[in-house]
Amino acid sequence: MPTGVAMRDARAQLFDAAERVLLRDGPNALTSRAVTTEAGCAKGVLHRHFADFDAFLAELVLDRIGRIDDQAGALRESAGTGTVAGNLTRALMELFGSVAVAIVGLIISRDELRARLRQARPSGVPVLAEAAAMIAAYLTVEREMGRIAADADVDTLALTLIGAGHLLFADRKGAPPDAEAVGKVVDTVIADVLQRRLL
Repeated sequence: MPTGVAMRDARAQLFDAAERVLLRDGPNALTSRAVTTEAGCAKGVLHRHFADFDAFLAELVLDRIGRIDDQAGALRESAGTGTVAGNLTRALMELFGSVAVAIVGLIISRDELRARLRQARPSGVPVLAEAAAMIAAYLTVEREMGRIAADADVDTLALTLIGAGHLLFADRKGAPPDAEAVGKVVDTVIADVLQRRLL
C-alpha cells in the first residue's frame, strides 16, 4: 500500500490477515512481515497500532476470544430447543471449524505471547478456557430445565467436550471431522446425564 493512503479499520484488516496466514501456513509462518504482506500494507502500519509483534498477537487472541463470548450467548439461548446433543455438536463445529485450533497452537508455540496473555487471562489456556466456560454455562441452563440429570457435573462435561473436540480438529493438514463424527463424541460424553434424567 503506498505511503499516505489510509487503511480503513487497520486493526481488523491486520487481524484478518494474521488469521489467514495462521490457517494457511501455521504458527511458525506468522511474522509481522507475513501479516503486513497478506494485508497489503507497509510493515510500519502494524507498528503504528501495536507496541510490538507480541502485543499484536495478544490483541489478536483477545479479539478472537470475544467471538467465543458472542457464540456463548447464542448457545445459551438455544437451551431448551432442539436436542442437547445437537446444540453441543453445532457449537463444537462452529468453535473448532474456525481459527480456534490454530490460535491454540500459536499460544503454545510462543512463550512471550503466553506471558502477555497471562496478564489478561491468569488461568487456563486462552480460547480453550473460554470455550469450556461457554459449554458449562449452556449445560447449566439445560440442567436447570431438566434436560440433563440434576446432579450432572457440567464443568467436567465441558472440559471433556472441549478436549475431545480439540483433538478431533487438531490435525490441520487432514480433512476436518464432519458433524456425524463430532456428534458421535458428544453423544458418548453426555449419554449418562441424558439417561439419568429419566430415572
